[in-house]
Amino acid sequence: MPSSVHAPLSIEQMNRLDWPLLEQNLDQEGNAVIRNLLPTPQCRILRDLYAEPGRFRSKVIMARHGFGRGEYQYFRYPLPDLVQQLREALYPRLVPLANRWNACMGIEARYPDRHSDFIQRCHAAGQLRPTPLLLQYGPQDYNCLHQDLYGEQVFPLQVAILLSAPDQDFTGGEFVLTEQRPRMQTRPQVIDLKQGDAVVFAVHQRPIKGVRGYYRVNMRHGVSRVNDGRRHTLGIIFHDAQ
Repeated sequence: MPSSVHAPLSIEQMNRLDWPLLEQNLDQEGNAVIRNLLPTPQCRILRDLYAEPGRFRSKVIMARHGFGRGEYQYFRYPLPDLVQQLREALYPRLVPLANRWNACMGIEARYPDRHSDFIQRCHAAGQLRPTPLLLQYGPQDYNCLHQDLYGEQVFPLQVAILLSAPDQDFTGGEFVLTEQRPRMQTRPQVIDLKQGDAVVFAVHQRPIKGVRGYYRVNMRHGVSRVNDGRRHTLGIIFHDAQ
């Protein structure tokens, strides 16, 4: 396998990101885009893993379950080095926001600084199966709006990284988020992503401050219909599944 799939993420790379701005965007919109998180060669290497069934614990055909059209595969442990590094490098940067959100929403759960400690908590609760996944869409495929909840232990943020190049590898297939505030119509957002961009977003709920304090807003995400070509995405979910 090409060595770049094993290339470690540098601490400097993480430090160079504007985390205060990303946190501000997450507070305001429930999502934040990290531009050029992965270079094109690493995107291609990760995309090509889809054809290696030994890397994965299970495959889901969306149409069989009413999830939409397309398919995805969950990685097995041990995760590919780069996927593991992304999980471990992004998690601690999101912990302060995750803990603050839970405090605002009156949720007791707090998250440890290290991802390995959180995974131990998941496994103690019977959530033993890894959740990072690769998604593959072809012409006319789409992903219905949903939330990635796999058990009692839930980290409130996750990351999706677009591995394919829009207008080159595929057309259509926009990443879509919706926000349902109490007694209001659902608000949709279409997130503009390029190859290698990552979007950090709320898994389930996020807090919004109102005149009487904070209230919870329900979030869902999906992918609009792909017109042509093939679209691949890496999903980084920080909690494991039952």
